[in-house]
This record gives sequence, C-alpha cells and structure tokens, in this order.
Amino acid sequence: MTDPMPQPPDRSVRWQPGFPVDAGLTLRSLRRGPYDPTHREETDGSLWRTALTASGPVTYRVRQRRLDDLHVDLWGPGAAELADSVRRELGEEDRPELFRPRHPVLRRAVHRLPGLRVPRTGRLFEALVPAVLEQRVVGLDAAASFARLVRTYGGPPPGPAPEGMRLPPTPEAWRTVPSWEWRRAGVDLHRSATVVAAARHAARLERAADDPERAYAVLANLTGVGAWTAAQVGHRALGDADALPLGDYHLATLTGVALLGRPLHDDEVEPFYEPFRPHRYRVVRLLELTPGAAPRHGPRAPRAGPLH
Repeated sequence: MTDPMPQPPDRSVRWQPGFPVDAGLTLRSLRRGPYDPTHREETDGSLWRTALTASGPVTYRVRQRRLDDLHVDLWGPGAAELADSVRRELGEEDRPELFRPRHPVLRRAVHRLPGLRVPRTGRLFEALVPAVLEQRVVGLDAAASFARLVRTYGGPPPGPAPEGMRLPPTPEAWRTVPSWEWRRAGVDLHRSATVVAAARHAARLERAADDPERAYAVLANLTGVGAWTAAQVGHRALGDADALPLGDYHLATLTGVALLGRPLHDDEVEPFYEPFRPHRYRVVRLLELTPGAAPRHGPRAPRAGPLH
C-alpha cells in the first residue's frame, strides 16, 4: 500500500488485531452527517479524521488491506498521543464476540458485519457538542448546524488533510460563538446555552474519560444533558456497548418492526431491551445498519416531552 501524500506522517501505527476490525464501519458512528468537516471517507477507501487531544490538534488517516491489517498515519502535535490510543478508538476494548443473539435478524446482522465494533475515543466534549445539537431536531438539520459551526470556528487541520476538513472548535471557541451565529446556524437558545455551559466544564469531562461511571456522573450534572444525550456520548467516547438512547424518536419503531413485526409503545422499549444487557446499544447499531429493518422518518425527538 503506497502513500500518495507528499508530507510524511509524524507517527504511524500498524495494527494487526487477532479479530476483525472494519475501521470505516466502526468510526462511521462518529460522523455527524455526510458533510461533517471532521470526517472524510475518500474514494480510495481511506478514512480521514481530525481531533483535538490534550497534546494538541491531530489529523489521522486509517487505511486497511484486510479486516485484520490496519495502517494509521497521524500528523500534528497530537499525533503521538492519539497513536497511543487509536487502537482503543477502533474498538480494541470492545467485546462483540460475547454477544450471541438468538433472534435471526440480529444473528444475520452479526454475520454480515464481522468488523463492526464500538469505538472509544476518550474525547467526551468532542462527542457531547454534536449530541446536544441533535436534541429535539431533525437529524439532517442538526448535522447542517454542526457543519456550519465547525467550518466557521474550527481551525485548519495539520498535515495533508483533504480540502475542506476542519478541526473541531476548542471549548473556548464554542464559548465565544455569538448569539446571532447560533441563530444563523439554526440552533435555539436552549441547545446553544447547553453547549456553552458544557464548554466551561470540558476539562472536567476529559479528566473523567478513563472512568465511565465517573464520566456519566459528570454528564448527569450538566444542565441540559439527560439520558439520551449521555448515551450518545457513551457509545462514541466511552466505548459503552450498552448505552441505550432511551427517548430516541425512532427507537420504538426501529426495534419493534425489526424484531417483533410491530412498533413498540414507548413504555415497552426499556423492558424489551433489558435481556440484551450489556449489549443494548450494539443491538441498536446492528438494526441501524440492517437494510429495511424498519422505516425511519421524522425528527430526532420523543413523541412527548423534551429530549436531553
């Protein structure tokens, strides 16, 4: 596999795990819409992402020959730090082999997607901001809001990132977004205030990243962050395969139609998922990736009440 980039990487990692890893499928859950400036899937099969680490910004590219042979090249001040944790981000700590579903839809999905894993970026604030923007709105609108704000307030990525990519904004940058820019991006006062408040506690969030129980406790104490938003952070930043997004508008229909042949009632969702512990989010993700599992239309919001 040749490297067409003229700028050599600051760090490179070759990982040959003893289990299948599909980098594109695994990291696609981190992408926020098709125009996410921090995530790019190229026609040559390479996957590019940008991030902010404690050591600084980083651009990284993942390529793979097979499901057990991955190459990661990294550029920027955060390259060494991310090189140390990128295997975890690609699902090294996940244990999908312990999930043995009996339902044929799930068995077929597991067989069809052998390299799907739950990532663990360890970057809680990075995962929290777009989750807040997705509260109570149509998913495509939230993605457009996120893309616009990142393009405006995110910095240029280091290294040879594809044109148009940007770094996620720093917590300080999110705190300084003026009110009219939030409105122009289609973000209401409740969500913008939640992001700004969370930015003030970004350092505390990152310190809790290695302890999921503590991380969820910190999230629970943030104004405007409830169970649904915490689950969105959990399955992206904490590697939590059990992070069930209760309150998601689509969950009752997606689950019920795919696995029972009828939509679930809202009060049936949590009891229905109880036997799937500790793989409840894994079930949701498998169903999301199952063509025709269930119709999914409408806003990312519950049928009644606020979604946090």
